[in-house]
Amino acid sequence: MTSNYPILSAEEAAELIENNHLVATSGFTPAGAVKAVPVALAKRAKKLHEAGEKFQIRLLTGASTGTSLDDQMADADAVSWRAPYQSSRSMRQKINAGKIDFVDMHLSHLPQSVLFGHFGVIDVAVIEATEVTADGKVFLSTSVGASPTFLKQAGKVIIELNRAQSRSIGDMADIVLPAPPPKRCALTLDHPLQRIGKSYVQIDPKKIVGIVETNQADEVGQFAPPDELSQNIAGFVVEFLRNELKAGRIPTEFLPLQSGVGNVANAVFEGIGASPDIPDFYMYSEVLQPGPFSLMRSGRLLGASSCGLTLLPEHMQQIADDADFYKDRIVLRPQEISNNPAIIRQLGVISLNTALEADIYGHVNSTHVVGQSVMNGIGGSGDFARNSYLSIFVCPSIAKGGKISTLVPMCSHVDHNEHSVNVLVTEQGLADLRGLAPGARAKRIIENCAHPMYRDYLHQYIANSKPGHINHDLKHCFDLHQRLIETGDMLG
Repeated sequence: MTSNYPILSAEEAAELIENNHLVATSGFTPAGAVKAVPVALAKRAKKLHEAGEKFQIRLLTGASTGTSLDDQMADADAVSWRAPYQSSRSMRQKINAGKIDFVDMHLSHLPQSVLFGHFGVIDVAVIEATEVTADGKVFLSTSVGASPTFLKQAGKVIIELNRAQSRSIGDMADIVLPAPPPKRCALTLDHPLQRIGKSYVQIDPKKIVGIVETNQADEVGQFAPPDELSQNIAGFVVEFLRNELKAGRIPTEFLPLQSGVGNVANAVFEGIGASPDIPDFYMYSEVLQPGPFSLMRSGRLLGASSCGLTLLPEHMQQIADDADFYKDRIVLRPQEISNNPAIIRQLGVISLNTALEADIYGHVNSTHVVGQSVMNGIGGSGDFARNSYLSIFVCPSIAKGGKISTLVPMCSHVDHNEHSVNVLVTEQGLADLRGLAPGARAKRIIENCAHPMYRDYLHQYIANSKPGHINHDLKHCFDLHQRLIETGDMLG
Protein backbone atom coordinates (compact mmCIF):
# COMPACT_ATOMS: atom_id res chain seq x y z
CA MET A 1 0.00 0.00 0.00
CA THR A 2 1.36 3.44 -0.91
CA SER A 3 -1.68 5.57 -0.10
CA ASN A 4 0.02 7.22 2.87
CA TYR A 5 2.64 8.87 0.66
CA PRO A 6 2.31 11.76 -1.80
CA ILE A 7 2.30 10.65 -5.44
CA LEU A 8 4.67 12.92 -7.34
CA SER A 9 5.59 13.40 -10.96
CA ALA A 10 9.28 12.96 -11.75
CA GLU A 11 9.49 16.73 -12.26
CA GLU A 12 7.95 17.42 -8.86
CA ALA A 13 10.39 15.01 -7.24
CA ALA A 14 13.33 16.68 -8.99
CA GLU A 15 12.29 20.02 -7.49
CA LEU A 16 13.02 18.58 -4.01
CA ILE A 17 16.72 18.26 -4.87
CA GLU A 18 18.83 21.39 -4.47
CA ASN A 19 22.19 22.58 -5.72
CA ASN A 20 25.14 20.80 -4.05
CA HIS A 21 22.90 18.18 -2.43
CA LEU A 22 24.50 14.79 -1.80
CA VAL A 23 22.10 12.47 -3.61
CA ALA A 24 22.29 8.68 -3.27
CA THR A 25 20.49 6.43 -5.72
CA SER A 26 19.81 2.77 -6.26
CA GLY A 27 21.59 0.95 -9.06
CA PHE A 28 24.23 -1.75 -9.28
CA THR A 29 24.97 -1.84 -12.99
CA PRO A 30 21.75 -0.71 -14.76
CA ALA A 31 19.94 -3.25 -12.55
CA GLY A 32 17.58 -1.41 -10.23
CA ALA A 33 18.88 2.03 -11.20
CA VAL A 34 16.40 4.88 -10.94
CA LYS A 35 15.25 6.19 -14.30
CA ALA A 36 12.53 8.86 -14.14
CA VAL A 37 13.81 11.29 -11.52
CA PRO A 38 17.35 11.66 -12.94
CA VAL A 39 15.96 12.43 -16.40
CA ALA A 40 13.78 15.14 -14.89
CA LEU A 41 16.71 16.35 -12.80
CA ALA A 42 18.93 16.62 -15.90
CA LYS A 43 16.25 18.69 -17.66
CA ARG A 44 15.95 20.93 -14.63
CA ALA A 45 19.73 21.40 -14.51
CA LYS A 46 19.85 22.43 -18.18
CA LYS A 47 17.04 24.93 -17.65
CA LEU A 48 18.75 26.45 -14.61
CA HIS A 49 22.08 26.65 -16.42
CA GLU A 50 20.44 28.46 -19.33
CA ALA A 51 19.07 30.96 -16.80
CA GLY A 52 22.58 31.50 -15.42
CA GLU A 53 21.98 29.62 -12.17
CA LYS A 54 24.29 27.05 -10.63
CA PHE A 55 23.00 23.51 -10.24
CA GLN A 56 25.08 20.42 -9.66
CA ILE A 57 24.69 17.53 -7.26
CA ARG A 58 27.15 15.16 -5.60
CA LEU A 59 26.16 11.65 -6.71
CA LEU A 60 26.48 8.35 -4.86
CA THR A 61 25.31 5.02 -6.26
CA GLY A 62 25.96 1.37 -5.54
CA ALA A 63 28.11 0.97 -8.66
CA SER A 64 27.56 1.86 -12.32
CA THR A 65 24.03 2.72 -13.49
CA GLY A 66 21.94 3.11 -16.65
CA THR A 67 21.84 5.77 -19.34
CA SER A 68 18.98 7.66 -17.70
CA LEU A 69 21.14 8.36 -14.69
CA ASP A 70 24.88 8.66 -15.39
CA ASP A 71 24.69 9.57 -19.08
CA GLN A 72 21.93 12.13 -18.88
CA MET A 73 23.20 13.73 -15.69
CA ALA A 74 26.72 14.03 -17.13
CA ASP A 75 25.43 15.42 -20.44
CA ALA A 76 23.49 18.05 -18.49
CA ASP A 77 26.62 19.03 -16.50
CA ALA A 78 24.55 18.26 -13.40
CA VAL A 79 27.18 16.35 -11.38
CA SER A 80 30.19 17.86 -9.58
CA TRP A 81 31.33 14.77 -7.64
CA ARG A 82 30.81 11.05 -8.21
CA ALA A 83 31.50 7.82 -6.30
CA PRO A 84 32.22 4.87 -6.17
CA TYR A 85 32.16 3.47 -9.76
CA GLN A 86 30.81 4.32 -13.21
CA SER A 87 30.83 2.94 -16.74
CA SER A 88 29.27 5.84 -18.64
CA ARG A 89 31.15 7.30 -21.60
CA SER A 90 29.73 10.77 -20.93
CA MET A 91 30.60 10.59 -17.24
CA ARG A 92 34.10 9.25 -18.04
CA GLN A 93 34.80 12.14 -20.42
CA LYS A 94 33.80 14.71 -17.81
CA ILE A 95 35.92 12.96 -15.16
CA ASN A 96 39.01 12.84 -17.37
CA ALA A 97 38.50 16.48 -18.36
CA GLY A 98 38.55 17.45 -14.68
CA LYS A 99 34.92 18.60 -14.69
CA ILE A 100 33.74 15.90 -12.26
CA ASP A 101 35.65 14.81 -9.15
CA PHE A 102 35.60 11.01 -9.13
CA VAL A 103 36.29 8.90 -6.05
CA ASP A 104 37.15 5.34 -7.10
CA MET A 105 36.43 2.87 -4.29
CA HIS A 106 36.30 -0.80 -3.40
CA LEU A 107 32.57 -1.47 -3.49
CA SER A 108 32.52 -3.35 -0.21
CA HIS A 109 33.92 -0.24 1.53
CA LEU A 110 31.19 2.14 0.38
CA PRO A 111 28.37 1.38 2.89
CA GLN A 112 30.63 1.81 5.93
CA SER A 113 32.00 5.07 4.55
CA VAL A 114 28.43 6.32 4.13
CA LEU A 115 27.47 5.09 7.58
CA PHE A 116 30.26 7.09 9.22
CA GLY A 117 29.67 10.20 7.14
CA HIS A 118 32.93 10.23 5.20
CA PHE A 119 31.19 12.07 2.33
CA GLY A 120 28.87 14.18 4.45
CA VAL A 121 25.16 13.78 5.10
CA ILE A 122 22.98 12.25 2.38
CA ASP A 123 20.37 14.89 1.65
CA VAL A 124 18.12 12.78 -0.59
CA ALA A 125 18.01 9.09 -1.52
CA VAL A 126 16.19 8.15 -4.73
CA ILE A 127 15.56 4.41 -4.73
CA GLU A 128 13.74 2.05 -7.10
CA ALA A 129 11.39 -0.45 -5.45
CA THR A 130 8.68 -2.93 -6.33
CA GLU A 131 6.62 -2.13 -3.25
CA VAL A 132 6.59 0.15 -0.22
CA THR A 133 4.26 -0.36 2.71
CA ALA A 134 2.55 2.21 4.89
CA ASP A 135 4.82 1.33 7.82
CA GLY A 136 8.02 1.89 5.82
CA LYS A 137 8.97 -1.52 4.46
CA VAL A 138 10.78 -1.00 1.13
CA PHE A 139 11.03 -3.98 -1.24
CA LEU A 140 13.84 -3.28 -3.72
CA SER A 141 13.84 -4.21 -7.39
CA THR A 142 16.57 -5.89 -9.45
CA SER A 143 19.52 -4.81 -7.34
CA VAL A 144 20.22 -4.24 -3.68
CA GLY A 145 23.59 -2.49 -3.93
CA ALA A 146 24.06 0.10 -1.21
CA SER A 147 20.37 1.06 -1.15
CA PRO A 148 19.73 -0.27 2.40
CA THR A 149 22.44 2.01 3.79
CA PHE A 150 21.29 4.96 1.65
CA LEU A 151 17.71 4.52 2.87
CA LYS A 152 18.87 4.40 6.47
CA GLN A 153 21.16 7.43 6.30
CA ALA A 154 19.25 9.80 4.00
CA GLY A 155 17.36 12.79 5.36
CA LYS A 156 14.67 12.45 2.67
CA VAL A 157 13.65 9.48 0.53
CA ILE A 158 12.00 9.44 -2.89
CA ILE A 159 10.78 6.05 -4.10
CA GLU A 160 10.52 5.20 -7.78
CA LEU A 161 7.86 2.49 -7.73
CA ASN A 162 8.54 0.52 -10.89
CA ARG A 163 5.51 -1.44 -12.13
CA ALA A 164 7.63 -3.07 -14.87
CA GLN A 165 9.50 -5.14 -12.29
CA SER A 166 7.89 -8.27 -10.90
CA ARG A 167 6.95 -8.01 -7.24
CA SER A 168 8.57 -11.44 -6.80
CA ILE A 169 11.99 -9.85 -7.36
CA GLY A 170 11.70 -8.15 -3.99
CA ASP A 171 11.33 -11.50 -2.28
CA MET A 172 14.75 -12.61 -3.56
CA ALA A 173 16.48 -10.00 -1.41
CA ASP A 174 18.34 -11.01 1.74
CA ILE A 175 19.10 -7.74 3.47
CA VAL A 176 21.26 -7.41 6.52
CA LEU A 177 22.98 -4.26 7.77
CA PRO A 178 25.95 -5.17 9.98
CA ALA A 179 26.35 -3.18 13.17
CA PRO A 180 29.10 -0.55 13.01
CA PRO A 181 32.55 -1.22 14.52
CA PRO A 182 33.54 -1.94 17.23
CA LYS A 183 30.31 -3.87 17.80
CA ARG A 184 30.22 -5.61 14.42
CA CYS A 185 29.68 -9.34 14.82
CA ALA A 186 31.08 -11.94 12.45
CA LEU A 187 28.65 -12.96 9.71
CA THR A 188 27.56 -16.59 9.69
CA LEU A 189 27.11 -17.43 6.04
CA ASP A 190 28.16 -20.97 5.20
CA HIS A 191 26.50 -21.47 1.81
CA PRO A 192 25.97 -19.20 -1.21
CA LEU A 193 22.18 -19.48 -0.93
CA GLN A 194 21.92 -19.21 2.85
CA ARG A 195 19.67 -16.36 4.01
CA ILE A 196 20.63 -14.33 7.06
CA GLY A 197 18.43 -11.22 6.76
CA LYS A 198 15.07 -9.90 5.63
CA SER A 199 13.54 -9.37 2.20
CA TYR A 200 12.91 -5.65 2.78
CA VAL A 201 14.48 -2.52 4.21
CA GLN A 202 12.67 -1.04 7.20
CA ILE A 203 12.81 2.76 7.43
CA ASP A 204 10.91 5.52 9.17
CA PRO A 205 7.95 6.16 6.81
CA LYS A 206 8.10 9.88 7.70
CA LYS A 207 11.31 10.13 5.63
CA ILE A 208 9.49 9.17 2.43
CA VAL A 209 8.57 12.49 0.84
CA GLY A 210 7.00 11.04 -2.28
CA ILE A 211 6.39 8.16 -4.67
CA VAL A 212 7.12 8.42 -8.39
CA GLU A 213 5.34 5.69 -10.33
CA THR A 214 7.24 4.28 -13.31
CA ASN A 215 6.94 1.41 -15.75
CA GLN A 216 10.33 0.91 -17.37
CA ALA A 217 12.67 -2.06 -17.78
CA ASP A 218 16.30 -1.83 -16.72
CA GLU A 219 18.53 -0.24 -19.34
CA VAL A 220 20.74 -3.27 -19.85
CA GLY A 221 22.48 -3.28 -23.24
CA GLN A 222 22.65 -6.31 -25.49
CA PHE A 223 25.47 -8.78 -24.91
CA ALA A 224 27.36 -9.75 -28.05
CA PRO A 225 27.92 -13.48 -28.63
CA PRO A 226 31.38 -14.56 -27.43
CA ASP A 227 33.94 -13.89 -30.16
CA GLU A 228 36.94 -16.06 -31.02
CA LEU A 229 39.24 -14.19 -28.63
CA SER A 230 36.83 -14.60 -25.71
CA GLN A 231 36.35 -18.27 -26.52
CA ASN A 232 40.12 -18.83 -26.61
CA ILE A 233 40.54 -17.19 -23.20
CA ALA A 234 37.59 -19.18 -21.86
CA GLY A 235 39.09 -22.40 -23.18
CA PHE A 236 42.30 -21.86 -21.21
CA VAL A 237 40.35 -21.01 -18.04
CA VAL A 238 38.11 -24.09 -18.30
CA GLU A 239 41.09 -26.36 -18.98
CA PHE A 240 42.87 -24.92 -15.94
CA LEU A 241 39.85 -25.54 -13.69
CA ARG A 242 39.53 -29.12 -14.96
CA ASN A 243 43.19 -29.76 -14.20
CA GLU A 244 42.88 -28.24 -10.73
CA LEU A 245 39.96 -30.57 -10.01
CA LYS A 246 41.85 -33.57 -11.31
CA ALA A 247 44.88 -32.70 -9.17
CA GLY A 248 42.74 -32.31 -6.04
CA ARG A 249 43.50 -28.61 -5.64
CA ILE A 250 39.78 -27.83 -5.98
CA PRO A 251 37.35 -29.91 -3.88
CA THR A 252 35.35 -32.51 -5.80
CA GLU A 253 32.10 -30.62 -5.14
CA PHE A 254 33.78 -27.57 -6.72
CA LEU A 255 33.80 -24.00 -5.33
CA PRO A 256 31.56 -20.95 -5.88
CA LEU A 257 32.46 -18.75 -8.85
CA GLN A 258 32.57 -14.97 -9.19
CA SER A 259 32.95 -13.03 -12.41
CA GLY A 260 32.73 -9.53 -13.73
CA VAL A 261 30.46 -8.47 -16.57
CA GLY A 262 31.37 -9.03 -20.21
CA ASN A 263 31.87 -11.38 -23.14
CA VAL A 264 34.79 -13.26 -21.62
CA ALA A 265 32.80 -14.07 -18.48
CA ASN A 266 29.85 -15.28 -20.56
CA ALA A 267 32.20 -17.41 -22.69
CA VAL A 268 33.80 -18.95 -19.61
CA PHE A 269 30.43 -19.98 -18.24
CA GLU A 270 29.42 -21.43 -21.58
CA GLY A 271 32.63 -23.47 -21.51
CA ILE A 272 32.03 -24.62 -17.95
CA GLY A 273 28.47 -25.59 -18.80
CA ALA A 274 29.70 -27.67 -21.74
CA SER A 275 32.45 -29.43 -19.77
CA PRO A 276 31.40 -32.80 -18.30
CA ASP A 277 34.50 -32.75 -16.09
CA ILE A 278 33.29 -29.77 -14.04
CA PRO A 279 30.45 -30.53 -11.60
CA ASP A 280 27.31 -28.46 -11.17
CA PHE A 281 28.26 -25.31 -9.28
CA TYR A 282 27.13 -22.21 -7.39
CA MET A 283 27.95 -18.53 -7.84
CA TYR A 284 28.83 -16.03 -5.14
CA SER A 285 29.26 -12.86 -7.13
CA GLU A 286 28.34 -9.21 -7.62
CA VAL A 287 26.17 -9.66 -10.69
CA LEU A 288 24.21 -12.39 -12.41
CA GLN A 289 24.41 -11.96 -16.18
CA PRO A 290 23.04 -13.92 -19.16
CA GLY A 291 25.80 -16.54 -19.50
CA PRO A 292 25.45 -18.15 -16.07
CA PHE A 293 21.70 -17.44 -15.90
CA SER A 294 21.17 -19.65 -18.95
CA LEU A 295 22.80 -22.52 -17.04
CA MET A 296 20.36 -22.27 -14.15
CA ARG A 297 17.39 -23.84 -15.92
CA SER A 298 19.51 -26.83 -17.01
CA GLY A 299 20.75 -27.35 -13.47
CA ARG A 300 24.41 -26.70 -14.23
CA LEU A 301 24.21 -23.53 -12.14
CA LEU A 302 22.64 -24.67 -8.89
CA GLY A 303 22.07 -21.18 -7.56
CA ALA A 304 23.51 -17.68 -7.44
CA SER A 305 24.12 -15.15 -4.71
CA SER A 306 24.40 -11.73 -6.30
CA CYS A 307 23.98 -8.01 -5.73
CA GLY A 308 22.09 -7.33 -8.95
CA LEU A 309 20.45 -8.99 -11.94
CA THR A 310 22.18 -7.70 -15.07
CA LEU A 311 19.81 -9.63 -17.30
CA LEU A 312 18.00 -9.06 -20.57
CA PRO A 313 14.23 -8.42 -20.65
CA GLU A 314 13.50 -11.98 -21.80
CA HIS A 315 15.36 -13.32 -18.77
CA MET A 316 13.42 -11.05 -16.44
CA GLN A 317 10.23 -12.31 -18.03
CA GLN A 318 11.32 -15.88 -17.31
CA ILE A 319 11.77 -14.98 -13.65
CA ALA A 320 8.35 -13.33 -13.52
CA ASP A 321 6.71 -16.33 -15.22
CA ASP A 322 8.33 -18.92 -12.95
CA ALA A 323 8.99 -17.11 -9.69
CA ASP A 324 8.71 -20.30 -7.64
CA PHE A 325 11.61 -21.87 -9.55
CA TYR A 326 13.94 -18.90 -9.25
CA LYS A 327 13.15 -17.66 -5.74
CA ASP A 328 15.03 -20.60 -4.20
CA ARG A 329 17.96 -20.28 -6.61
CA ILE A 330 18.70 -16.53 -6.58
CA VAL A 331 19.61 -14.41 -3.57
CA LEU A 332 20.16 -10.64 -3.85
CA ARG A 333 22.38 -9.12 -1.16
CA PRO A 334 23.74 -5.69 -0.17
CA GLN A 335 27.18 -5.06 -1.66
CA GLU A 336 28.88 -5.10 1.73
CA ILE A 337 27.68 -8.73 1.97
CA SER A 338 28.05 -9.84 -1.67
CA ASN A 339 31.59 -8.39 -1.68
CA ASN A 340 32.45 -9.12 1.94
CA PRO A 341 36.12 -10.20 2.22
CA ALA A 342 35.51 -12.58 5.12
CA ILE A 343 32.69 -14.40 3.34
CA ILE A 344 34.63 -14.59 0.08
CA ARG A 345 37.51 -16.22 1.97
CA GLN A 346 35.17 -18.43 4.00
CA LEU A 347 33.35 -19.84 0.97
CA GLY A 348 36.55 -20.29 -1.07
CA VAL A 349 35.31 -18.26 -4.03
CA ILE A 350 37.13 -18.58 -7.36
CA SER A 351 37.23 -15.10 -8.90
CA LEU A 352 37.47 -14.12 -12.57
CA ASN A 353 38.10 -10.46 -13.37
CA THR A 354 39.31 -8.37 -16.29
CA ALA A 355 42.55 -6.41 -16.63
CA LEU A 356 43.26 -3.40 -18.83
CA GLU A 357 46.94 -4.28 -18.69
CA ALA A 358 49.24 -6.50 -16.64
CA ASP A 359 52.97 -6.42 -16.23
CA ILE A 360 55.39 -9.30 -16.45
CA TYR A 361 55.56 -9.60 -12.67
CA GLY A 362 51.81 -10.08 -12.25
CA HIS A 363 50.65 -6.61 -11.22
CA VAL A 364 47.32 -5.64 -12.77
CA ASN A 365 45.90 -2.30 -13.89
CA SER A 366 42.12 -2.47 -14.17
CA THR A 367 41.21 1.22 -14.07
CA HIS A 368 43.50 3.62 -15.93
CA VAL A 369 44.43 3.74 -19.62
CA VAL A 370 48.19 4.39 -19.91
CA GLY A 371 48.09 5.27 -16.23
CA GLN A 372 46.33 8.56 -16.87
CA SER A 373 42.70 8.37 -17.99
CA VAL A 374 40.23 6.50 -15.82
CA MET A 375 38.07 3.91 -17.56
CA ASN A 376 35.38 2.76 -15.11
CA GLY A 377 36.93 2.14 -11.70
CA ILE A 378 38.09 -0.74 -9.56
CA GLY A 379 34.55 -1.87 -8.72
CA GLY A 380 34.44 -5.11 -6.80
CA SER A 381 37.49 -6.72 -8.41
CA GLY A 382 39.71 -5.86 -5.46
CA ASP A 383 37.22 -7.24 -2.94
CA PHE A 384 37.34 -10.61 -4.67
CA ALA A 385 40.91 -10.75 -6.00
CA ARG A 386 42.61 -10.23 -2.65
CA ASN A 387 40.38 -12.66 -0.75
CA SER A 388 39.42 -15.43 -3.17
CA TYR A 389 40.67 -19.01 -3.16
CA LEU A 390 41.91 -18.51 -6.70
CA SER A 391 42.28 -15.07 -8.28
CA ILE A 392 42.19 -15.20 -12.10
CA PHE A 393 42.65 -12.14 -14.32
CA VAL A 394 41.94 -12.17 -18.05
CA CYS A 395 42.66 -9.77 -20.92
CA PRO A 396 43.56 -9.85 -24.61
CA SER A 397 47.32 -9.81 -25.26
CA ILE A 398 47.10 -6.76 -27.54
CA ALA A 399 44.85 -3.75 -27.99
CA LYS A 400 44.14 -1.16 -30.70
CA GLY A 401 44.58 -3.71 -33.44
CA GLY A 402 48.01 -4.74 -32.21
CA LYS A 403 49.36 -1.23 -31.68
CA ILE A 404 49.56 -1.76 -27.93
CA SER A 405 50.72 -4.75 -25.89
CA THR A 406 48.60 -5.25 -22.78
CA LEU A 407 51.55 -7.13 -21.24
CA VAL A 408 54.13 -4.49 -20.28
CA PRO A 409 57.39 -4.28 -18.28
CA MET A 410 55.70 -2.41 -15.42
CA CYS A 411 52.07 -1.38 -15.08
CA SER A 412 51.44 2.30 -15.55
CA HIS A 413 48.94 2.12 -12.70
CA VAL A 414 48.53 -0.73 -10.20
CA ASP A 415 45.14 -1.72 -8.78
CA HIS A 416 46.01 -5.34 -7.88
CA ASN A 417 49.56 -6.11 -6.90
CA GLU A 418 51.36 -9.38 -7.59
CA HIS A 419 50.22 -10.81 -4.26
CA SER A 420 46.57 -10.75 -5.38
CA VAL A 421 47.03 -12.37 -8.79
CA ASN A 422 47.30 -16.18 -8.99
CA VAL A 423 46.58 -16.75 -12.65
CA LEU A 424 46.85 -14.54 -15.73
CA VAL A 425 45.15 -15.50 -19.01
CA THR A 426 45.16 -14.07 -22.52
CA GLU A 427 44.11 -15.61 -25.84
CA GLN A 428 47.75 -16.74 -26.16
CA GLY A 429 47.71 -18.91 -23.06
CA LEU A 430 47.58 -19.16 -19.28
CA ALA A 431 50.26 -18.40 -16.68
CA ASP A 432 49.86 -20.06 -13.27
CA LEU A 433 51.93 -17.78 -11.05
CA ARG A 434 51.55 -19.59 -7.74
CA GLY A 435 54.83 -20.38 -6.03
CA LEU A 436 56.98 -18.45 -8.54
CA ALA A 437 59.61 -15.85 -7.68
CA PRO A 438 59.55 -12.58 -9.68
CA GLY A 439 61.99 -13.70 -12.38
CA ALA A 440 60.15 -16.96 -12.96
CA ARG A 441 56.81 -15.16 -13.03
CA ALA A 442 58.10 -12.81 -15.70
CA LYS A 443 59.37 -15.61 -17.92
CA ARG A 444 56.12 -17.56 -17.62
CA ILE A 445 53.93 -14.55 -18.38
CA ILE A 446 56.02 -13.60 -21.41
CA GLU A 447 56.13 -17.11 -22.83
CA ASN A 448 52.53 -18.06 -22.09
CA CYS A 449 50.55 -14.81 -22.33
CA ALA A 450 52.37 -12.16 -24.39
CA HIS A 451 51.65 -11.74 -28.08
CA PRO A 452 54.50 -13.12 -30.25
CA MET A 453 55.18 -9.71 -31.84
CA TYR A 454 56.13 -8.27 -28.42
CA ARG A 455 57.93 -11.18 -26.74
CA ASP A 456 61.46 -10.24 -27.84
CA TYR A 457 61.14 -6.77 -26.37
CA LEU A 458 59.86 -8.13 -23.08
CA HIS A 459 62.67 -10.69 -22.96
CA GLN A 460 65.12 -7.83 -23.55
CA TYR A 461 63.77 -6.12 -20.45
CA ILE A 462 64.31 -9.28 -18.42
CA ALA A 463 67.86 -9.65 -19.77
CA ASN A 464 68.71 -6.18 -18.45
CA SER A 465 67.16 -6.86 -15.04
CA LYS A 466 68.92 -8.11 -11.94
CA PRO A 467 68.31 -11.90 -11.81
CA GLY A 468 65.30 -12.85 -9.71
CA HIS A 469 64.30 -9.28 -8.93
CA ILE A 470 62.07 -6.59 -10.33
CA ASN A 471 63.98 -4.03 -12.37
CA HIS A 472 63.49 -0.66 -10.67
CA ASP A 473 65.32 1.27 -13.40
CA LEU A 474 62.23 3.29 -14.27
CA LYS A 475 63.90 5.14 -17.15
CA HIS A 476 64.79 1.82 -18.77
CA CYS A 477 61.26 0.55 -18.11
CA PHE A 478 59.49 3.57 -19.59
CA ASP A 479 61.90 3.75 -22.55
CA LEU A 480 61.04 0.14 -23.33
CA HIS A 481 57.32 0.78 -22.76
CA GLN A 482 57.54 3.56 -25.33
CA ARG A 483 59.35 1.25 -27.74
CA LEU A 484 56.54 -1.26 -27.34
CA ILE A 485 54.04 1.41 -28.38
CA GLU A 486 56.25 2.65 -31.24
CA THR A 487 56.71 -0.91 -32.47
CA GLY A 488 52.95 -1.36 -32.39
CA ASP A 489 52.55 1.85 -34.40
CA MET A 490 54.87 0.49 -37.07
CA LEU A 491 53.11 -2.87 -37.04
CA GLY A 492 49.72 -1.18 -37.23
